[in-house]
Amino acid sequence: EVQLVESGGGLVQPGGSLRLSCAASGFIFSTSAMHWVRQAPGKGLEWVSSITPTGRSTYYTGSVKGRFTISRDNAKNTLYLQLNSLKTEDTAVYFCSTDGRGTGRGQGTQVTVSS
Repeated sequence: EVQLVESGGGLVQPGGSLRLSCAASGFIFSTSAMHWVRQAPGKGLEWVSSITPTGRSTYYTGSVKGRFTISRDNAKNTLYLQLNSLKTEDTAVYFCSTDGRGTGRGQGTQVTVSS
């Protein structure tokens, strides 16, 4: 059974940083591309970032490019998302997922950016 458990969310002021983690199990993590998606209050799922199985290539939606960094540790079966220079519009539940649409996502972790 595929399991994805996100952690690391919280309340942060604009301009602050957070590091999200996603512990994966139940599938071969090291051969799977992985993704982060988010859902802001009252909105649908939005793709945020993707990373190839080796971590060699990464992709970002335009609104987070230069501020967020996706990475992975295949030895630990863990996916990360470093969030820097956070803005109020980044407030959302963040999910890691085995696909870019968020169909195979975990339970999510709440990120709230507010002063």
